[in-house]
Amino acid sequence: MENNVVIKELNALLKGRYMGIHAYESYMQNVKDDELRKDLQQIQQNHKEHANLLAERIQKLGGKPVDNPGIVGNVKELVSEIKGFPDTKEGIVQGLIDGENTYSIKMSEDIVRGDLDDESLKIVEKIIDEDRSHVQHLKNILH
Repeated sequence: MENNVVIKELNALLKGRYMGIHAYESYMQNVKDDELRKDLQQIQQNHKEHANLLAERIQKLGGKPVDNPGIVGNVKELVSEIKGFPDTKEGIVQGLIDGENTYSIKMSEDIVRGDLDDESLKIVEKIIDEDRSHVQHLKNILH
C-alpha cells in the first residue's frame, strides 16, 4: 500500500478533527452551565488528542500533517457562524451530537473503508469508538 494514499486519507480525517475542535469552541461560547462546559471541554480535549495521534502517524509515514480544517471546513465554519449557534442547553448538545455523528463518525467510517495500513486502521478505529462514546455521553446529558 502506498504511503501517499494513507497520508491523504489521514489528513482528510485530521481536517475533520480540526472542524470538531473549532465547533466545540464555538458552541461553548453560549454555554452558561459550568458542568456542561466541563463536559464539552473534556470532549474537545479528546478531539485534540486524536488530532495529535493522527499528526504523529502522518509524520511517521513521511507526510506533512495539515494544521487546519481546510477550505471546505473553513466554509462550513463560516456558514455556521453566520447562521449562529444555539444558546439553549438542548440546542447546543443536539448540535454537537449531530456534528459528531455526521462529521466525526461518518467521515471516519468512510475513511476506514479506504486504503489504510494496519497501524493507521487501529488508530482510526480507536478514534471512532471514542467518538461513539462522546455521542452516548451527550445523549445522556439530554436525558
